[in-house]
Amino acid sequence: MIAMSLLGILGLLVLFALLGLRMPVALSMLSVGFVGTIIVNTNKFIGVGMDPSRAWDRGWQIAFSNLAGETFEAASNFNLLVIPMFVLMGNLAGISGMSNDLFTAAYRWMGHLRGGLASATVAACAGFAALSGSSLASAVTMGRVALPEMKRYKYADSLATGSVAAGGTLGFLIPPSGGMIIYAVLTEQSIGRLFMAGVFPGIILTLLFIGAISWVVARKPEAGPPGDRAGRADRMVSLLRATPILGVVLVTIGGMYTGFFTPVEASSVGAFLTFVVAAWRRSLSLKALRIVILQTMNATATVFLIIIGAFVFIPFMSLTELPSHLVTFLTSLPIGDVGVLLVIILAYMFLGMFLESIAMLVLTIPVVIPIAIGLNWDLIWFGIIIVIVLEMGMISPPVGINVFIVKSIAPDVPMGQIFRGIWPFWFAMALMIVLLILFPQIALFLPQTIVGG
Repeated sequence: MIAMSLLGILGLLVLFALLGLRMPVALSMLSVGFVGTIIVNTNKFIGVGMDPSRAWDRGWQIAFSNLAGETFEAASNFNLLVIPMFVLMGNLAGISGMSNDLFTAAYRWMGHLRGGLASATVAACAGFAALSGSSLASAVTMGRVALPEMKRYKYADSLATGSVAAGGTLGFLIPPSGGMIIYAVLTEQSIGRLFMAGVFPGIILTLLFIGAISWVVARKPEAGPPGDRAGRADRMVSLLRATPILGVVLVTIGGMYTGFFTPVEASSVGAFLTFVVAAWRRSLSLKALRIVILQTMNATATVFLIIIGAFVFIPFMSLTELPSHLVTFLTSLPIGDVGVLLVIILAYMFLGMFLESIAMLVLTIPVVIPIAIGLNWDLIWFGIIIVIVLEMGMISPPVGINVFIVKSIAPDVPMGQIFRGIWPFWFAMALMIVLLILFPQIALFLPQTIVGG
């Protein structure tokens, strides 16, 4: 047993080494899971007296069988159709100018307040997240729209870039979230219930971000000077322009909540309605369609390869029995359930300083989910906490990927200024986690009332 656990630890170390060498996370997991399965099964057969050469042959056969079986299972999983459909929906929304309409509407209603442009950026990021499901897409799209405006009004670089970087992370929490889909698949949870669980935390976190902006400008008014006040007519026109976008979001999320759509059907309806809106706006040239299709295929292939890699790596970890030993160790500590949860959160915060969020999610699921099950935690509630901690990693130094995305949009802003601007939002996320621990129903209310859920 100890030898198997040591093999699991060695597998994790090799995996981190491969990631450190910039090998793609999917291929890293495939390699370690495949080779590890060979070694574990070979050792087991040798341990029961089988000839070493035959044991190696059996180990290879099992590893290849596992690789083929898990690849087919991932590729043929009907529920995973939500991935290309929601990715397509986000790409159509991005290319049709819907992001501009969201920002314009938020800006005309909030821009006249101190820090209003930054608050409008966060609100627009939340709206675009409900279309794209991607933190990177939200940060890139809204950053290109909002940063020039904030620069024009002489916003502090730290507040301007920090609001874009933090606002972009909402794409990982607000449904349809790509991270939630992967979590649901790896933990065998309902995608629809997980989406519903992200609605209230997403809204509350958006408000906490706006509160963080208010706190910054209250301490330093010159950081976020007020913009021009829009007239009532301009406000209503901007709201009318954003209505189709809000309609698509309400149809997809509302359809899942009422049970009228399954998540797969909701994703297809959402993509179709977004296509109709984009066509109505005459923003779909052949060139634009080609870009949308290629981007969708590229993102879908990447996510599926990550899932296949995880499906090969997770059985290897189970064979080593490392997760079960870790469960026994943590549950024996005299720190209680909350203490164990804090240990997990701190570990995620540490890993978030070095690993990309999706990579961290698929690497840690085999270890942390057995702990959650052993302590009888609700895996939907636990998933929302994990997603928020992963969001914190997106803006944490030194790797925070959203920070580097914003840096590519605003190359003249020093990296130190951007990182300085994210801390109010980072602490807002920490407060959101505390609220979820104290009041789990924030995440669980909608999933528990979902029709058919």
